[in-house]
Amino acid sequence: MSPTALAIAPASAAQPAGALAPRLRDFSQPWLDLNDKSVLVTGGTGSFGKHFLKTVIAQYKPRRLIVFSRDELKQFEMAQEFSTEKYPFIRYFIGDVRDKDRLDLALRDVDYVVHAAAMKQVTTAEYNPFECIRTNVFGAENVVSACLRRGVKRVVALSTDKAANPVNLYGASKLASDKIFVAANNLAGADGPRFSVVRYGNVFGSRGSVVPFFKKLADDGAESLPITDARMTRFWITLTQGVNFVLSSMEMMRGGEIYVPKIASSTIPQLASLVSPHLKQHVIGIRPGEKLHETMIPADDAHCTVELEDRYVILQSFATAMRDAYMHRGAKPVAEGFSYSSDTNPEKLDAHGLQTLLQMSYA
Repeated sequence: MSPTALAIAPASAAQPAGALAPRLRDFSQPWLDLNDKSVLVTGGTGSFGKHFLKTVIAQYKPRRLIVFSRDELKQFEMAQEFSTEKYPFIRYFIGDVRDKDRLDLALRDVDYVVHAAAMKQVTTAEYNPFECIRTNVFGAENVVSACLRRGVKRVVALSTDKAANPVNLYGASKLASDKIFVAANNLAGADGPRFSVVRYGNVFGSRGSVVPFFKKLADDGAESLPITDARMTRFWITLTQGVNFVLSSMEMMRGGEIYVPKIASSTIPQLASLVSPHLKQHVIGIRPGEKLHETMIPADDAHCTVELEDRYVILQSFATAMRDAYMHRGAKPVAEGFSYSSDTNPEKLDAHGLQTLLQMSYA
């Protein structure tokens, strides 16, 4: 399926002036060939890790597929669906990214790494800052160090829209993580591992999404849904899109890039109205560390950002040769002062677009 195949119907009359009818790109091209390769996913029992596992099993025959996580119960539950008897190439490996020695052991003879482990809850990070730093920052350094020692070929780290212009500790810790992975290419040498980052917005269907929260309130008989601010906007992406985006970015990466998908955004009240149209909404105020709008590319990064058909790529400012390589494959520089934010995003989701995303996420 091509990145433009999932076209949403034209925007409704309620669509903001100047907005574009959004396209649900699937990011399926180009994909990295994982046949007969060893792949490790940190945080492999999370929403992303589980969907990544499903995708790889459906598309490839890897030599090994290692689920690295610290939660033995989630690994046990995951093994009921993806048993090692049925899928003998799967390995369930208990470990914490805080533990450098354990990572070093897990990464033996591994070709590719997807780093998805993180402490993600904004409010939890605000009240437990050092725990967040130990996992998201020190853990990133441990992954880099272990990958360098073990000679892994390619590493992609999952980031978040909250890492751009961060106002909360979670976002700040992921910004630090992004910098660690980008800078790791300076340590790898000509033949060492390549490190890159993918940064995207809120994920429909994940455990941390607001959608299950709204659904539970409605199922429990709530009379009204809590909205932090009626103006609040967010970027939206499905788990399938996220996994595809990681695989395609891993294929095209040269090392040091931050990949940002072109995805649509909406207001939170629009989403709440779709999930539970019969319920009222009440404003409760912005929570600690929460932003009114999310940014994935700040204006200060415009000078080193290029645009492809389905994504933006933030390059290191001194990477002239890499910039030329992306231009050769059809990239073009973004306009001076360009920023990519959920409130000014030209691709806005109307009710039909949100319904399509929900159906894709909960099919």
